[in-house]
Amino acid sequence: MSQTYTEQVFGTREIVPLKKLEDGLYLEALSNGPTLAFKDMAMQLLGALFEYELGRRRQTLNILGATSGDTGSAAEYAMRGKKGVNVFMLSPYGRMSPFQQAQMFSLQDANIHNIAIEGVFDDCQDIVKAVSNDLEFKRRWKIGTVNSINWARLLAQVVYYFAGYFQATKTNDERVSFSVPSGNFGNICAGHVARMMGLPIQRLVLATNENNVLDEFFRTGTYRVRGGAETYETSSPSMDISKASNFERFVFDLLGRDAARTKALFADEIAKKGSFTLTPAEFARVAEYGFVSGSSTHAHRPATIRDTAQRCGTVIDTHTADGVKVAREYRDAGVPMIVLETALPAKFSATIVEALGREPGRPAALQGIEQLPKRFKVMPVDVQAVKDFIAQNA
Repeated sequence: MSQTYTEQVFGTREIVPLKKLEDGLYLEALSNGPTLAFKDMAMQLLGALFEYELGRRRQTLNILGATSGDTGSAAEYAMRGKKGVNVFMLSPYGRMSPFQQAQMFSLQDANIHNIAIEGVFDDCQDIVKAVSNDLEFKRRWKIGTVNSINWARLLAQVVYYFAGYFQATKTNDERVSFSVPSGNFGNICAGHVARMMGLPIQRLVLATNENNVLDEFFRTGTYRVRGGAETYETSSPSMDISKASNFERFVFDLLGRDAARTKALFADEIAKKGSFTLTPAEFARVAEYGFVSGSSTHAHRPATIRDTAQRCGTVIDTHTADGVKVAREYRDAGVPMIVLETALPAKFSATIVEALGREPGRPAALQGIEQLPKRFKVMPVDVQAVKDFIAQNA
């Protein structure tokens, strides 16, 4: 860990420095890693751990993942050139920002394989789950995952909740709240784990975009997954998700760790009806866990970016703007509200230009990345086709 979280990798001694936006509202910088997104916080550690442990065991691993934008590039930059590791990363074809696509598709490392699926992120995620559930195939080809369904990802993310708390407070008697832009529920699930460990969190504020499946649940107690046609393409594309992988982990805790009840909701009711609704008694427990939620749309995003730049002197990306917008709806007097930064604005320049009339800055090493040669494979929504590709290239 001491070799991963260094000033050389993340640019600052604090690793995740806290910046005051306005009275009581702070931004925790999580995007100073190699791919300019918070996913680097866990992926850089996982890459080092995989290489160390595979070398110790003299084994190889084929990593299969799905990304709506930031997970893929963070995983590939963490694993590129690593001994004993191949990466097969699925992404929704044409649904990431040009910068996100370039970060992934321009990598020429022999152990990196990008598969662009002709569908939405949920289709990519479903394929990963289907391959992982084929135990014979998984064992034969030594398949592993780096999505936030990997428990190690969540464990690494828990740490920066504590880091944010310690920077925002002076005594252990104080409480803080966190606002978290949420799509796959992994980032905020790490906050839930931190709270269960005893971190004094007042509120966990879940912020969604137009794909507001999770916001709907936390307002009504009904979880209704959406089909591909109902998953909107937005200006905060990493949250264009309608089936949250980690949500089942939270519901399991919410239901008193009742595995049978959890299975009945996710494996039975969703399979039959595409939704489930908690009982009033079950839903009442949401408040006990400190969760509240809200949503943001493209009508809000440029306005929030513009306001934050003008009043606070800080340019934020589109996902972080969703978090700031919803955070302002749930502030408590005397309780610091920390917004978890999702990515640097350079990754989503079109909306920054719309908001500010100028291109966001980017590191010199990433200038002109969109013009680099790209290497990727376009495939239909087909589990067997992905399996065949893995078998040919593993």
